[in-house]
Amino acid sequence: MYAVIKTGGKQYRVEEGQTLRVEKLDAETGSEITFDDVLMVGEGASIKAGSDAASASVTAVVTENGRGQKIVVFKKRRRKNYRLTKGHRQSFTAVRIKSIKE
Repeated sequence: MYAVIKTGGKQYRVEEGQTLRVEKLDAETGSEITFDDVLMVGEGASIKAGSDAASASVTAVVTENGRGQKIVVFKKRRRKNYRLTKGHRQSFTAVRIKSIKE
């Protein structure tokens, strides 16, 4: 069984036992969180979407809070002696999907 959830402005297709990184959530490592914003639930030919999937929920366990790899942002204007280098590290929360309830 799989579900499509929405968190952090993005949509994720998840299955039980799957580990994924989502935008930073306010949760401690080892705590359990519930995603109530489920867009679709299904398995094979039986799919529930929209208002049919509104009662579904996905339970996950937080496995890690951290920051991703550094991304270098480099800007340059030619012939103007303008160069700007900045770095960015995005914060994330790693979760393991525990169960999907219809």
